[in-house]
Amino acid sequence: MGGAGRAPAGCYNAPQQQGARMQKNGDSRWSMLGVLFIARTVMGCQFQTVASTAPFLADAFGINFAQLGTLIGLFMLPGIFIALPGGVLGQRFGAKHVTLAGLLLMAAGGALMAAGWSFLVLAAGRLISGAGAVLINVLITKMVADWFAGREIVTAMAILIASWPLGLALGLLLFTPLAAAESWGAVMSLGALLSLASLLMVAAIYRDPPAAGTQPLPALHLNLTPREWLAVSCAGFVWMTYNVGYIVLISFLPSLFTARGVSSAQASSIVSFLGWTLIPLVPLTGYLAERFHRPNLFLVGGLVLAGLASAALPFAEQPIYVFAVMVIVIGAPAGLIMALPAQALRAQSRAAGMGVYFTWYYAGMALLPGAAGLARDLTGSPAAPALFAAAMMVLALAGLAGFRRARMPTLTA
Repeated sequence: MGGAGRAPAGCYNAPQQQGARMQKNGDSRWSMLGVLFIARTVMGCQFQTVASTAPFLADAFGINFAQLGTLIGLFMLPGIFIALPGGVLGQRFGAKHVTLAGLLLMAAGGALMAAGWSFLVLAAGRLISGAGAVLINVLITKMVADWFAGREIVTAMAILIASWPLGLALGLLLFTPLAAAESWGAVMSLGALLSLASLLMVAAIYRDPPAAGTQPLPALHLNLTPREWLAVSCAGFVWMTYNVGYIVLISFLPSLFTARGVSSAQASSIVSFLGWTLIPLVPLTGYLAERFHRPNLFLVGGLVLAGLASAALPFAEQPIYVFAVMVIVIGAPAGLIMALPAQALRAQSRAAGMGVYFTWYYAGMALLPGAAGLARDLTGSPAAPALFAAAMMVLALAGLAGFRRARMPTLTA
């Protein structure tokens, strides 16, 4: 009788247990982001291996600048053909497994380059490494979206994006002195070893979020709805044009500054701020956009201001001030753009959708910077690439409008 009004055993502990599980999952998602951040930083490091050893490779193999440029670009080339199939493979076999395969390819490609005895062998190793990097780029982004969908995803994506420029910066600092002290092969070997270490780290530490274990694996085909196709293609178009605009600025602004009387060394040093500042500013602006619930302000405002600064830079009497504005705003849209696919894709279609998203990116990065160079050649004006970059920001805004339209509910009578 005395126990008639007593709650079932464990009833009072249930809210505490649920809260503990939520806290554990909250801690886990940041730990998983840290693991994936390191793996993607290694991807940036390996990309930098060729650029940082260019003089040593030229001496060793007697190759010219065009061949060196080809080696650099081969890292991106597989993305045109592999990004979409890689997303489908991740959808079928699991993002973690395909990411591990990508890291293995990066390690194998780096090892082949370290043992390279001809330009063709170097090119083959670079292609293999690039193919692995494409798989990593597509699936790691999907894995972060799985952990953070609906919660702090902009901040998480902004942090993830900062891993790429961090990897490039580390490569700039470490690889040239290592090549001078040891050899260019030591740099390639280090890139391979870092990839292998990342493989072991991801294999040992990373796990899928709890909800992922309840979803059946889809068949080996694209399972996107027409609306998902349209929305993620628009998001990919935004990411493509934004990145093309950025890389054109990085590549061609030094010549614009030298045309204004700045030395080549100073011009390169000035433009390098567009890279270094991304590392802290992309995560910071992503956090602020989410903290103050103003994603459109940072996304649209960043694109508009970056476009205006690009267009004004060639004609400003004091270009350094316009450039300072560009440095501050150029990273603001990055995390918000990377978060767009998670807004448009179901969990079960996220891997394939990220493949579509990155196919746009790799195709644009392979083709459009050359168009900016062509504009420079045809016009003979150092202002042409900056205006080209401004046009890319305008196109990014158009793609964003298309994305918003694709996500609107279908109107019915």
